Amino acid sequence: MSSSIRIQRICQHCNNEFTAKTTVTKYCGDNCAKRAYKERKKQERIKASHKETKRILTIPIEQIKAKEFLTVKEVSKLLNCSLRTVYYYIENGNIEAVNLGQRLTRVKRSEIDKLFNT
Repeated sequence: MSSSIRIQRICQHCNNEFTAKTTVTKYCGDNCAKRAYKERKKQERIKASHKETKRILTIPIEQIKAKEFLTVKEVSKLLNCSLRTVYYYIENGNIEAVNLGQRLTRVKRSEIDKLFNT
């Protein structure tokens, strides 16, 4: 069944006015439809990339939360502060830490929780 409808529309890609033969036509031609499709796919890839990046950034935090003993670097990630700030808290006694060697400083996870409970 053919239709003799002619509707003036505006292309969603190039914003030019055109005459559409159906009420659902969005683009003035094949080129604009292809360009819009490519743009949609590009935006989907960008969105997927951002989602993957967020997932990669949150995985280490989840792994850190599951550990019982943390390194100074892990504590700084968990508290979102610098290494020097964590060492400052350790020196002042705000966080209790154990030195297992010259470079091995460990903090118990419950010590971090105590910071926020007091």
